[in-house]
Amino acid sequence: MSTLLIDSRKTRTYDAIVIGSGMSGGWAAKELTQGGLRTLLLERGREVKHVTDYPTANLNPWELEHRGQVPLHIRQEYSIASRNYAFHEDTMHFFAKDSDQPYVQEKPYDWIHGYQVGGRSLTWGRQTQRWSDFDFSGPARDGFAVDWPIRYADIAPWYSHVEKFVGITGNKDGLATLPDGEFLRPHEMSCVETYFKKQVASHYTDRHVIIGRAAHLTDPQPIHYQQGRARCQHRTLCERGCPYGGYYSSNASTIPWALRTGKLTLQPDSVVHSIIYDEKTNKATSVRVIDAKTHQMTEYYARIIFVNASALHTNLILLNSTSNRFPNGLGNDSGLLGTHMAFHSYRGRVTATYDGNLDSTTDGRRPNSSYIPRFRNVHKQETDFLRGYAATFYSSRAELQNQEGIGASLKQNLLNPTLGDWQVGSAMMAETIPKASSTVRLDSVLKDNWGIPQLRVSVSYDENDEKILKDFFGQFTEMYTKAGFKNIRTQDTGRLPGSENHEMGGVRMGHDPKTSLLNRWNQLHHCKNVFVTDGACMTSTSTQNPSLTYMALTARAANYAVKQMKSLAL
Repeated sequence: MSTLLIDSRKTRTYDAIVIGSGMSGGWAAKELTQGGLRTLLLERGREVKHVTDYPTANLNPWELEHRGQVPLHIRQEYSIASRNYAFHEDTMHFFAKDSDQPYVQEKPYDWIHGYQVGGRSLTWGRQTQRWSDFDFSGPARDGFAVDWPIRYADIAPWYSHVEKFVGITGNKDGLATLPDGEFLRPHEMSCVETYFKKQVASHYTDRHVIIGRAAHLTDPQPIHYQQGRARCQHRTLCERGCPYGGYYSSNASTIPWALRTGKLTLQPDSVVHSIIYDEKTNKATSVRVIDAKTHQMTEYYARIIFVNASALHTNLILLNSTSNRFPNGLGNDSGLLGTHMAFHSYRGRVTATYDGNLDSTTDGRRPNSSYIPRFRNVHKQETDFLRGYAATFYSSRAELQNQEGIGASLKQNLLNPTLGDWQVGSAMMAETIPKASSTVRLDSVLKDNWGIPQLRVSVSYDENDEKILKDFFGQFTEMYTKAGFKNIRTQDTGRLPGSENHEMGGVRMGHDPKTSLLNRWNQLHHCKNVFVTDGACMTSTSTQNPSLTYMALTARAANYAVKQMKSLAL
């Protein structure tokens, strides 16, 4: 090898490579660089810098060209992303067009992409609940999927580690199904939410209404000011990007922290093609990267590789990483790579009105809601469906008066509006069961814009999901009725799998290499220097929002990787 080639390779060699800069990728970069490792952070999308690259963050509604609405011709370019709850005129620059990532839907599936530094950490819902042992032991108890190789005690210290840095608002509720964390000052419930909490407690012993737990700085601590973040302003414009850093995103928090170490190289516009495996060392040696602008391919080398590209992309990269040793994808001796995909079902919604507490209304904005943790099939199997669901609970009062008048009379009407009854509602988030038939795989012919095989997605609802939906409607109708709510209505939203960003599975953790891809430290069983800590690693989905668990698993695995590397075990 010539001196020129050797020198060139040295400039492309790092201690660690992280693929993906979103929720978990940012945490991998932070922990690896703090551990002293020179780290390359690869992001396939454009660069987005905190504060300066949030173009709509401070715009008033009338300053948006279409007052927040997306014109039809643009919506057609984003036909998939436009079905996401956060997609509007002021946020659409943080979503990818259909043409940016073509894929084959064998069954209807909404694959939502955030192609920029920070990924979907800029547009996430920010709900952050810990899992309990009821969640980690679920597959072992009911026999569906495989047993998790960890339990709550293994990850609890890492939940605390992440929560203190991120900043989580919440209340210590003392619930076995939803362990308490390291909380900042909780948001307040409305009077109607407090009323409903008391009504549920008076009628049920196994159901609880609590204030939600969310990644917002209600009471910033020194660690948050050190990150350059400030108190949440309760603007509820979060998906635009927060110039205050009031909610957690990779852009505002972990990536800048990693950059300060001087150990991080952040490289946007880098589309990962595959990971290269060396049969002599039984390790991965490098990552093939295509420049998003020039389409030139380059290899980058490292001793440790973290794959955090988001669940479906992580599966795609590993499936495309073939060799003589792994003809069906990196680490895929079991043939399970890309199988047992799962997600959260958001199809259920229940709304009603309440004619009490009419002397009160809400004050200001709250980027949170109340929350009802799972209460079905917790201690034992008690229904004809597996697992269960959690739900939000929210309340508001809408103005029913048309504000008329001129001058003083108009001012008086605006200051003293006539309000109607309270509007209340709940949205379901249900666990789905990972199945062998729920798969993603590479198309043998179709390619994307960079010559990489397109992904074929075959994931759908099943009979268990329909039973859960029916039970949610029945139980919440009963709870609302007992609380004295009126005009109760149920709605199947028809949301497709994937539409809420909670795709999981395909590279699941487990004890046995024959039934899983990753061990208890998120390493590939058959390629120990490759780690997967995003949604792809999940063995089951639970009923909690998954992002906090992704971050905790990532911090745990990254610290383990640093120790292993320094002890020369990797």
